[in-house]
Amino acid sequence: MNPATFGIVLVSVLLNAMAQVVLRKAMTVSILPPPREVIALGTALVSNVWLWGGMLCYALSIGLWLVVLGRLQVSVAYPMLSIGYIIAALMGVFLLGESLGPARMLGIALICLGVIVIGRTA
Repeated sequence: MNPATFGIVLVSVLLNAMAQVVLRKAMTVSILPPPREVIALGTALVSNVWLWGGMLCYALSIGLWLVVLGRLQVSVAYPMLSIGYIIAALMGVFLLGESLGPARMLGIALICLGVIVIGRTA
């Protein structure tokens, strides 16, 4: 895998992880009306800028991922999405104040090792 393709993979995965964090923020910014109040729920969702931001991150991520799939075999590209676990965990800690215990850190380290092994076979 050449550096440019790997860069596109990283940006796509970063945007995907950012979408998770932003959507989490969208769901904690305000209390949503119950589903039976359809109009109020719809208004709350449509006016939630965090929700739109998360969807935009997803859309950009998908666009870049299509470029990745045009350049790499699926068996190489798809495992690279696992990098998102690492990025999302770190964003959760630094942006949302979530905790990251030893078991989670070990799991993330194992994911990193797997991504390195797969990346070297490309």
